[in-house]
Amino acid sequence: MWEGLEAVDWAGLEHNYGSAEDVPGLLHRSAGPDQPDAEGAAFELLNLLYHQGGWICSAASAALPFLLRLAAAPHVPSRGTVLELVARLASEAGQVAERFLDPGWSSTWELALPQLLALLADPEAEIRRVAAHVVGACTSPGALILPALLRCWQAESDPATRLDLVLALGRAVRREPAGDRSDEAGTLLRTLLVSSEPQLRLAAVHALSAGDSGLAVRRMETVLDAVRDPSVELWQHTSSVEGGARAVQYRTAALFAGASPAFTLGLMADHPDAEQRIGSLAQAGGLLSQWRSPAGALLPAIAARLDDRAAEVRYRAAELLACLGPSAGVHADAVAGLLGDTAARMSRTGETVADAALWALARMNDPRCLPGLAERVAGARSGFASASAFYGSAGEAFHHPVLPTLYEALVRLHEHAGTLLPVICDRLTPAGDVQLVEQLCDVLAAWGPAAKTAVPQLLDLLEDDERWTAAATALAGIGVEGNGGRELLLARSRTGGADVALAAWAYWQVGGDPGPALRVLGPAATEGRFPHPALRKLADLGPHAADFADRLRTLAGAADTWTGVEAAHALWAATGETENSVPALLQAVQELADGTYKPVMLPAVRHLTRMGHAARPAVRLLRDLPRSDRRLHYFGGWRAFTEDESIRAAVDALLGDRPTRSTQG
Repeated sequence: MWEGLEAVDWAGLEHNYGSAEDVPGLLHRSAGPDQPDAEGAAFELLNLLYHQGGWICSAASAALPFLLRLAAAPHVPSRGTVLELVARLASEAGQVAERFLDPGWSSTWELALPQLLALLADPEAEIRRVAAHVVGACTSPGALILPALLRCWQAESDPATRLDLVLALGRAVRREPAGDRSDEAGTLLRTLLVSSEPQLRLAAVHALSAGDSGLAVRRMETVLDAVRDPSVELWQHTSSVEGGARAVQYRTAALFAGASPAFTLGLMADHPDAEQRIGSLAQAGGLLSQWRSPAGALLPAIAARLDDRAAEVRYRAAELLACLGPSAGVHADAVAGLLGDTAARMSRTGETVADAALWALARMNDPRCLPGLAERVAGARSGFASASAFYGSAGEAFHHPVLPTLYEALVRLHEHAGTLLPVICDRLTPAGDVQLVEQLCDVLAAWGPAAKTAVPQLLDLLEDDERWTAAATALAGIGVEGNGGRELLLARSRTGGADVALAAWAYWQVGGDPGPALRVLGPAATEGRFPHPALRKLADLGPHAADFADRLRTLAGAADTWTGVEAAHALWAATGETENSVPALLQAVQELADGTYKPVMLPAVRHLTRMGHAARPAVRLLRDLPRSDRRLHYFGGWRAFTEDESIRAAVDALLGDRPTRSTQG
C-alpha cells in the first residue's frame, strides 16, 4: 500500500495550509485500526487537500494513488471518506481553470483510473456508489470508462447504486471520444425512461437532459410522479444526491429552465408527507427569487399552505408572502389569522409562525402588524434576527426562509410612526441594550421628521459616551427638529476620534453651521482610505463643499465603484456639474441594463434621477428594464425581493413614472 510513499518530497509540495509534510502521517493514520482516529485523519486530509475547492494542489496529485489504495483496502475503516475526497478532487479538476490545476494531476489521474474503475465492483455497495459518482464527475473520456460502467450495470442489484450508475452513464456518454459503446449506453438510458421503477425513470431523465434540454418538460408527468413517490427516499443512499425528497426536488427543478411555474405547481399539490410540502415551498421561493411572473400562479398555492398541519409549512408560506410583500396583500386576512400561532420552527433560533406573519403584514403595510411589533420592541420574545444577515445568491434558484432584524421590519413603516414611537421611546434609555438602541435609532433616522417626538430621548442619549453615535445618527435623519442637540454635537465634533465626522455631519443636519462639517468631512472624503461614507455625508453640504471640487472630480473616476458613485454625486451637489458626474454614474449602472444588479447601482440611479435632464443617457440605457421578468438582486433571502422592488422603483422615478423615497431599500 505504501510503496513509493517515502520517495515523494512531501515537504516540497503544498496543500491548502502550506507544506504537505504532514500528509504521509495522515495517510498512515487513515489506514489505522482505530475507526474514530482513522476517520478524523481522513477528514483532515479532505480539509488539507480540498478544503473549499478552487484549485488542485500539488499534494493532491501526489496523494491520489495512495488515496485510491486506501479506498480499495477492505480493512481500512475510513475508505468511504477517502473516496469522497477523491470524488471532490475529480469534480474540481474538471471545473477549475488550467492555471489552478496542478501540472501533475492529469497524468496521475490517467495512471490511477484503472484503480478507480476496479472499485465499481467492490463488495461494499457504499464504495461502489461513491466510485460511480467519481467516474461520473471526472473528465476521463467515455471511451475509457463506458465499458466498465456498462459491465457493472449488468451485474449491479443494489437499487441506490443503480441510480448512481445511471447518472454516471449519462455524463460519460457525453465526454468525447465516447468510444464504440456510446450507442449502447444511450439506448440503455432511453430504455430506462419507461422503466417500471419510478426513480430509475427519474435518473434517466437527469442523465439524458444535458443532451436534450426539453426532455424534462416533455416528461413532466413522469418526473413529478417519481419525485412525489415514496420511493424518492432511495436517493438518500446514493453518493450523487445523498438526500431525500427535498434534495431531489431541488436538483430536478434545475432541469426546468425559465420562469414557467408548471413543475413547482405540480410539487405544491397536496401530499401526505410534510417534507414534500416543505420542499415544494422551497422550490416556490427559489423560482420567485429569480423571476417575477410566476407570482400570480403561485400565490394561491402558497396561501393555501397557511393552514397546513405542519408548523414549518405554515411558517414558510407566511415568509414567502412576506417576500412578495404588497403583491400578496389580498391574502392579508389569512396571514393575520396566524398572529396567535406560537408554533416554532425546528431551527436554531426557533422562529414562530406568528413572527413570520408579523413580517408578512409589515411588508404589506397592514396595521395589524403594529401591536405585535410593539410588543417585541418592548421586550417580548422575538424570532426576528438579532443581527442583519446577507445571504449570497450567485444566480441560484435557492431561497433562504429567514426573518429580518426587528429594525429591518420597522424601517419601512414610517407611515405608522405615531403608533410605534411611544414604545420605541421607552427603550431609548442610557441603560438600554446598546445593540437595540443602535437599531432603533437607525429606524428613527430612516423615518426622518416623522420621528421628531423621539428627540427628547435622543438628546439624553447624546450625553452617553457609549450610545451617542446612535443618537447622532437618528437626529441627523430627523433634521432641524433635532436642533436641541447642536451644541453637544458640535462639542463632540471637536474631541477627535473615529466618530468626529458623524458628529460634525449631524451638527450640520440639525441646523448647525457648515464649517465644522467641512473641516472634518472634507479631508475624510477626499483623502481617506475608504472615503465613500464620508463622501455621502459631504454631498449633504451641497454648494458649501465647492472648494473640494477638484478632488471630487478625480475621485469620480476612481477604480472603486462606490467611491466613484458617491464622489460624482458630491461633485454635482457641490457645483451642479454633470460633465464628470453623469458619466461616472452611468458607468456604475451599465450592467443593470443587462439584468445584473449590484448594491451600488441603487444610489447611482437615485443620484442620476436628481440630476434631471442631464441624466438622459441613463434614461435611454434603462428604458427597457421595467419590462424585464428577471428579479434584480444581489443578495438572497427576503432581500432578493426588496432589492428588486427598490431598484425598480428607482428606475421608474428616473424614467419619470413615479417618485422614489431615498430611505427605502
